[in-house]
Amino acid sequence: MTRVWYVPVHDSTRVRDARVAAESAAGHAGLDKGRTAVAALVATELATNLLKHAGGGQILIDTVDADLAPPGAGPAPALQVLAIDHGPGIADVATALRDGYSTASSLGAGLGTCRRIADDFDLQTTPGQGTVALARIRSAPEGRRRHHRPRAGAPVRAGGINIPLAAAPYSGDAWACVRADDRVTLLLADGLGHGEAAAEASGAALDQLHSSAHLPPAELLGRLHTALRATRGAAVAVAQLDLATEVLDFAGIGNIGARLRTGDTWQPLLSHPGIVGAHRPARLPRCRQPWTPDSLLILHSDGLPSRWTPPPSVPLSALDPAVTAAVIVRDSSSAARPVRDDTTVAVLTPLPDLEP
Repeated sequence: MTRVWYVPVHDSTRVRDARVAAESAAGHAGLDKGRTAVAALVATELATNLLKHAGGGQILIDTVDADLAPPGAGPAPALQVLAIDHGPGIADVATALRDGYSTASSLGAGLGTCRRIADDFDLQTTPGQGTVALARIRSAPEGRRRHHRPRAGAPVRAGGINIPLAAAPYSGDAWACVRADDRVTLLLADGLGHGEAAAEASGAALDQLHSSAHLPPAELLGRLHTALRATRGAAVAVAQLDLATEVLDFAGIGNIGARLRTGDTWQPLLSHPGIVGAHRPARLPRCRQPWTPDSLLILHSDGLPSRWTPPPSVPLSALDPAVTAAVIVRDSSSAARPVRDDTTVAVLTPLPDLEP
């Protein structure tokens, strides 16, 4: 089941709550004492920044597999810490990211130090709309990797955000991205209802994905239908990229939204009505689209408003996919109008060129 630590930061007492949540999540992820201390420092400083510079916001902590591992390599889980706010934005990003820069009464760490001690770090800020900051902390048995790239040279990367309704410990949504040979499969499942029973359904979908990622989407949905019969069922969307042919194959059942961007054009990818595990259509339409160097795929559960629009001024492809997902949630909600359901956004995007 998808365990998420959600900490709304609205006063100074919640800074400690963010640190405690990071320590709990680190234990859940199996991080050692040193990496747990890093996670606690990052969460504390990000929460402090939310309070001091944005008037509050939210911290989200969960465990993700941010790598697209080659077959047989096994997952490489990381602790992901996201800070999201609807504040004024950061006027001088370069100064804010300077190592050691901080404000009075903080830990003296600042965003720059968070960037240095985390294994992955990214930030996006929009004046008048808010800021998203992302840090990942890995167990790093082979040593830390500051300039991390997906293993085996995968030309794409995936990321996402999962926000449980009403700060529940478990989310009924779940997402994962798995590589099998030349196929990269992104799946998003929304278990019916909320709470642990919904989380069991979406968790069962992820378990099946890890054993069946070699199957095309329509066949995979058939396996998922059988696997989820003992659960409440779920809405599920499956997008599979063939790296050899550069073709994206999509199929879905239920109300999972999907949009594919190619160039400046966004195209919806339609799912079929039904419930995986309860009611599977006899015929499942599939959609096949070319995948280009400027493609970007977004899957989202129905917690996101159906008429959300991609932020026109944000260079989504240049961001970490999890930051892209968080920006979409941030710009589709507000402090006064928060998300209305378990809300998950998962993103697949080409890997940008990085400096060596």
